[in-house]
Amino acid sequence: MTTGSVSPRRADTRRNHERILTAAADALASTGEVSFNAIAKQACVGVGTVYRHFPNPEELIIAVYRRELEHLVDVVPELLDQHPPEQAFRLWITDHLVRYMMTKRGLAKALGAATSAHSDLLMKAHDAMVGAVADLLAANAEAGNVRADLDPETVVRGLKGLVFLDSNGDWRGPTEQLVDLLWRGMRADG
Repeated sequence: MTTGSVSPRRADTRRNHERILTAAADALASTGEVSFNAIAKQACVGVGTVYRHFPNPEELIIAVYRRELEHLVDVVPELLDQHPPEQAFRLWITDHLVRYMMTKRGLAKALGAATSAHSDLLMKAHDAMVGAVADLLAANAEAGNVRADLDPETVVRGLKGLVFLDSNGDWRGPTEQLVDLLWRGMRADG
């Protein structure tokens, strides 16, 4: 094996880990429950593999929450690089924030129990979301799309209603309507 190469076993372990987290996020978004057997089946791994990665449901729930938050925040620079600021803002909400909110709703009960020992997790998540919104607003203010005096915290509060969308129903239409409403209120010429 050469320096810097990844053994097939380690690559397989990383793939299994990601598949488990994806399956757990889907389960939490749709049912709000963590069943290691169901997650193993959806991830196409054995239940023992799930337990090796996450010895208990609390660790799995925290890992899903952190993963969803990282994806939500980390995608902002990429969106701003690939799209005009207004489109990046809208895409972030409709393609990323909504999924996070729907997953968070499913996680809420499980997360409440799991975070008793991780009380700072929810505050860090909120701060990270406010930071992501601040970056998107700054890019849009610089482009002349929105007012420069917007408070990212206020925008986040306006977006928190997305948590009530039905992940099994038509969530895209109501999401776009909310974004349009917020956008009209934030516009630089409004």
